Amino acid sequence: MRAITVGEPGGPENLRWTEVEDPKAGPGEVVLDVAATAVNRADLLQRQGNYPPPPGASDVIGLECSGRIAEVGPEVTGWSAGDEVCALLAGGGYAQKVAVPAAQLLPVPQGVDLVVAGSLPEVACTVYSNVVQFAQLRGGQTFLVHGGSSGIGTHAIQVAKALGARVAVTANPARFDVCRELGADIVIDYDGDVPEELKKATDGHGADVILDNMGAKGLKANVAALATDGRLMVIGMQGGVKAELNLGALLTKRASVTAMSLRGRPVDGPQGKAAVVEGVRDRIWPLVADGRVKPVVHARFPLAEAAEAHRTLDAGGVVGKLLLVNE
Repeated sequence: MRAITVGEPGGPENLRWTEVEDPKAGPGEVVLDVAATAVNRADLLQRQGNYPPPPGASDVIGLECSGRIAEVGPEVTGWSAGDEVCALLAGGGYAQKVAVPAAQLLPVPQGVDLVVAGSLPEVACTVYSNVVQFAQLRGGQTFLVHGGSSGIGTHAIQVAKALGARVAVTANPARFDVCRELGADIVIDYDGDVPEELKKATDGHGADVILDNMGAKGLKANVAALATDGRLMVIGMQGGVKAELNLGALLTKRASVTAMSLRGRPVDGPQGKAAVVEGVRDRIWPLVADGRVKPVVHARFPLAEAAEAHRTLDAGGVVGKLLLVNE
């Protein structure tokens, strides 16, 4: 089969469309014929040599995909060859075939095209595990997501709105309208005074749950923006890894800061990927099926042109996800 591999860590030009060995289905696994995968910020970090795959995972980039089951391994039940699915991956998505634990498979949501389904597993599992499963966002609460026009942001806006939350986002002002169209109630320039603007818009309340991908750069402002009993969920470190944390501010608000990754989790266990995938199927897929949550795809590229997709994401201005399609 062919796959995108990384020659030396560096820029998009280091991605190569080459022949690699076909994957095989081990116990509890299936092999998929990949229809599409999607580009995530983590893929750019891996290409640069800054985000190695966890032990045992494929070194081929790609954290999600959609496709058809080509091979069912031992100990797999409930799935058959030919089933159309999408999957959360620890790696391997930028390829014509990929092996994946059956527990990380999801049916293609009702009403969603097989190719477009390749844009959903990573954002759905990230938002569900952080916002729904751990932070337990509820109707009537205020939710803030940074980067409202991103892949995570466009999905999180819709999920939070479907849960009955008041949704606030930070974004470039040029993309305020698209955030509002997706359901955002409050839009804030991410270069402005976010805590102050949020408090003005919420009568001083702030955010009950914040989903943040910047890490250190935004820590002080995020703590200031939290409501009493607020939960800050950190899922990325685009703004650095170290910052001073004012514990007094947290104590006063009875607030919490939690950092959670998805890729390196085990398959099984209460916080494992299987539990997350099951929760997505039970809680998020019905929202997709009834149209309250829709995939947002900015553009499609042939898988062989993954380098151009990486350049596009690097350049900024992408709304939603970039798809890589096996043609």
